[in-house]
Amino acid sequence: MQLTMDKDALHAFLAREFPQVAADFEVEALTPTGIVVRLKVAERHLRPGGTVSGPSIFALADVAVYLAILSRLGPVALAVTTSSSIDFMRKPVAGVDLIARTRLLKLGRVLAVGDALIHSQGQEHPVARAAMTYSIPPVAV
Repeated sequence: MQLTMDKDALHAFLAREFPQVAADFEVEALTPTGIVVRLKVAERHLRPGGTVSGPSIFALADVAVYLAILSRLGPVALAVTTSSSIDFMRKPVAGVDLIARTRLLKLGRVLAVGDALIHSQGQEHPVARAAMTYSIPPVAV
């Protein structure tokens, strides 16, 4: 599917629509099937024990799939998560950014389905795997 938003357009969209979290995420690459997104891990993302919190890992998966959808459909701010599943497989490396490699598995008129494999930067084995489904709002006529 053709790209309708590039990295700069996705960053501008996040800054405009989600200014409270936009600085946490960086689009690293757009791929033929998805997107690579970085969570810039900061102190606020950590939980006791010095590891990245589950909600922060989930946010990365959710934002990455959302941006993958927008990169194909354009700025559809009201696309919403309707289903999600995440497996936390190992502890992230403390203080290291997380990278989500995301694939769009289906992009239809009403639903989009994607998955994200999340790694600590520079590590071979994933820390989490997420499956996300989004509802795409109808186009206003």
